This record gives sequence, C-alpha cells and structure tokens, in this order.
Amino acid sequence: MSSMRVFQLGLRRAAAPAFRGNFAGRMVQRRLANSQSASQSSAEEILVKQRVNRPVSPHLTIYRPQITWYGSMFNRLTGIILSGGLYVFGFAYLAAPTLGWHLESQSLIATVAGWSAFTKASAKFAVAMPFFYHSLNGVRHLVWDMGRAMTNKAVMQTGWGVVGASVAASIYYGFFV
Repeated sequence: MSSMRVFQLGLRRAAAPAFRGNFAGRMVQRRLANSQSASQSSAEEILVKQRVNRPVSPHLTIYRPQITWYGSMFNRLTGIILSGGLYVFGFAYLAAPTLGWHLESQSLIATVAGWSAFTKASAKFAVAMPFFYHSLNGVRHLVWDMGRAMTNKAVMQTGWGVVGASVAASIYYGFFV
C-alpha cells in the first residue's frame, strides 16, 4: 500500500469519531436540503408544470425515411422470421409423434409434390427472401466492422445493393431452381 493511501486512511480513522451517530463509525457526507412536505395533489401539479417545460424529442415522422432505417428493421424482422421458423418446426417435429402428425421426410415430400408449381415457387421464395436478405445484410455489417464503406454514399449504395441482390437471388432460387 502506498504511503499516500496509508495517510488518507489514517486521517479518515482519526476524523471518524467526530461523525459518529447512527452510523457506528462510518464516515457520512451530509447534504442539507431545504424541503417541505406536499400533498399528493400539489405534488402532481408540480410534476405536470415541470413536464410542460421539458424538451420533447422529435418523432420519427419529421425525418425523411432512409435505407438504413428499413435495412435495420428488415434485418431484425428476417432474423426473427428465420429463427422463429426454425424453432416452430423443431418443436413441431419433436411433438409430431405424440400428436400424431406426420412430419417425416416422405410425408413432407408427398405433400409438397401435390402443390401447384406456383405454390411451390411462392413457398420457396417466402423462405429464400428472409434468408438471402439477412445473410447479405450480415455481410454488409461485417464490411462495416472492418471500417469500410462507411460514407453516406457507400451506405446507401450497399443498402440498395443488398435489397437488389436479395430480391434477385430469391427470385432465382424460388422460381428457377
């Protein structure tokens, strides 16, 4: 322990008896405040008057929407959709034998084989779109983590690039594969 610290502790111990009271030797800092009790209704009136003078933070409606807003929102939504779908199917697959559902591969293949071509393509697109958007936007964030493409122009270009690439990849895998 340094000599300065020893000196400070010694001073505190020497001064402690002067501050004893209900605190049994602990040093307590006192701050005297002038206050008065108020009834519930007058306290609420004071609070309402204070709220009137508080600054109000601007609402989103005064700003022009930007690709970063939509990108962040859709990245979160697609993450929820993908993980939620995985959990729902996982729990359904585990509960299937007990509930009498047939979620074996053969049953699923037979069910999907009975769908029309448009229904199959739409289902594949509905799964592909969140997957591609979330994946490509994740790559975009990794690029940002490396400190690249952080200018306003690059952020807008990569945002719209992710949207375009996601739609193109989803249409390709949904309707042509």
